[in-house]
Amino acid sequence: MAQSAYIKFVEGSTVSSLSLDELKDQLLHYKDQLNLTGKQLGWDYEDAGFPYTIESKPEADGKWFYLKGKNALYKYIVMGSGKDQDGDNERNFIQVVLPDDCTHGDKSKGNEFCKYLAKLWKAELHLFNGRIMYFNPRK
Repeated sequence: MAQSAYIKFVEGSTVSSLSLDELKDQLLHYKDQLNLTGKQLGWDYEDAGFPYTIESKPEADGKWFYLKGKNALYKYIVMGSGKDQDGDNERNFIQVVLPDDCTHGDKSKGNEFCKYLAKLWKAELHLFNGRIMYFNPRK
């Protein structure tokens, strides 16, 4: 059964919603940061830190895209956006899905990407195992 993690934009988050293009841009920025880190360390860290290519399918219709693994350790991670109702409030979220045939590497990279993005946007992160991490300022 597929597992999902959610990055929910709540009160105090730096953004209230995000398009898929903005999400792709943020992942590419993350990849560029890894490349710069690799240059400082003197090795090609970009391929180890972000072992995926960003792919889209016509049936996705702007609702999701997937990260396709470059080697046998990684297969797929699906990312999409959506909205849900919380009482009278409408909340936007990013959903990260691990398909049934994903690897342990996919799960660890999925957790890594989710934590990075949630911390960046000061969002509420619902992990694959059901636990919740709060990066938003709470009173």
